[in-house]
Parts: sequence; structure tokens; C-alpha cells
Amino acid sequence: MVNPVENTDRLSSVLAADGLKLAVETVHPAGNPTLLFAHGFGQTRGAWTTTAAALAAQGCRCVSFDQRGHGDSGRNRDGGYHIEQFADDLVRVARAQPQPPVLVGASMGGLLGMATAAEVSPRPYRALVLVDITPRWEAEGVARIVTFMKAYPDGFADIAEAAERIAAYLPQRRERKSSEQLRPLLREGADGRLRWHWDPMLLDMVHESERHQPRLLAAAANIDVPVLLLSGGRSDVVSRATVEEFLQVAPGVQHVELPHATHMVAGDANDAFTREIARFVQSLDQPVARQAAGNPQVVMR
Repeated sequence: MVNPVENTDRLSSVLAADGLKLAVETVHPAGNPTLLFAHGFGQTRGAWTTTAAALAAQGCRCVSFDQRGHGDSGRNRDGGYHIEQFADDLVRVARAQPQPPVLVGASMGGLLGMATAAEVSPRPYRALVLVDITPRWEAEGVARIVTFMKAYPDGFADIAEAAERIAAYLPQRRERKSSEQLRPLLREGADGRLRWHWDPMLLDMVHESERHQPRLLAAAANIDVPVLLLSGGRSDVVSRATVEEFLQVAPGVQHVELPHATHMVAGDANDAFTREIARFVQSLDQPVARQAAGNPQVVMR
């Protein structure tokens, strides 16, 4: 990584194939290497704020964006969402960078990263960091997420009520989100009530996700860039079984488990999470330190 310089923020957009605008945020535009952050289902680019600031301070160029139907990005006009749209969006944002980025993908963002890393040529990423996601996952954990997303169709009277619901959903967090942190995640409707930032029509695509698991397993075996898997020891989405299957299919993958983190790794153990990304990025310029295929590195922090 280059020597740190003064950080600056830049908001911009990338046009998807169908003309929809994807909201993009860049921290430390002059930095190197480029890290591209892809959030999970129901999140926004704000999930990466703390990590991006810390890595930008170390000299990285940190780019995050809102997936379509999330945050400040556009919504599909016809209401229908499909995995291929998200995959193409991710590659377009990656291609918009000055060099192939290191992709840091959480949950859905990581699945899209796996698929496109193996299937798109020339390769769109220099390396992958997969955040608590494997080609196969535990259905009950995903169901818990979707249940929360469906739970409040009528929204909330105010930010305080939304904060209560978040706190109940994330009991492992010691601190509640502040009003300032929650405000970007809510949108005021014509009825004056606050609702989550995502398009409710997104939930219709959840049922199709499991049918992509064979494709993702095949993709995992064909990724030819360095891969780091950061998993949460308390995750209900990734399990020991799904991790072991992944490491057998892709034996060159490095694996670090953060024992106290749930599926929300970046928020639960942000300092440790950020340190592991920094270590991995630094190792990319040290070929001798890379793991040879067939000898996976498994570490518990």
C-alpha cells in the first residue's frame, strides 16, 4: 500500500446496462490499491464506512456502492429483480476503476464476486475477500434475515422506533445505532412513516437464490485470484460444514474465523475485520507469502 495522504470523499454514479444509476462513494481517490466493497442483501454502502475510512488512512483507494434497489441507487422500473442484473452491475463498477480492484464482498456481494470472478473475462478483480459467505449456506440463517426485512411493511413512526427494532435484531451489539447512523437507512413515505431504504420488490428474488448453489460451487473451483474468507464464529449463515466444503472445492483459499462475530462480521468485529483485510492486501505484493494451492490456511483470531 502507498503512504497515506489526506483522505477525501467523492460521490458519483455508474450507469447500469439498463440505464439505472448506481450510487458510488470513493474515499481517498488518489490511493492505491483500489478496494471495492459490495454490501449484502438489505444493506447499503454505509456498512463499510468505518472500514473504508481506516483502510483509506493506510493508503488504499476505497470504493463502495449501493446495489440496485438499495440505498441511493435506482430501483427497477418494472419491479422485477434478477441475480444477473446485480452481477453485471458489480462488474461495471469494477471496470470503472483505474485498475482491477480487490473486491470485498459481504453475503450477497460475496456471492456475486465469486460468480463473476470465475465467469467474466478478463478477470474483473485482483483478489477477493469473502465476508461470511460460502457457495452453499445455511437456509435458516438466510430465513432469519428475510423475516426481519419483511417484518415492518407499515414502517415506523420515528427513528427511535426503528432503533428499537434494530437493537432487537442485533442483540450482540453493545451500542445502538445513533439517529445519524439510522437516518440514511430510512425513507419517509407519503403517509409520513419511515420505511427501510430497500425496494420491497427485492424480496421476491430471494426464493431463487438456492438454485444458484451448484453454479457457485463450480465457480469457486475456477477462481484464479487470491481469496480470503472471513467468517463469523457465531454466524448462522455460514457453518463449519459449508466452510469445509468450500475449502475442499477451492483449496487455495485462506480462511480466518473471527470467533465473536455473527453473520454481520464488519459491524460485530470491525477492528479485527479491518486488520485482516489490511494483512491480506499487503500480502498480495509478497508472492512468497501466498498459500500454495492444495494447502489452505485456516486461522482463528
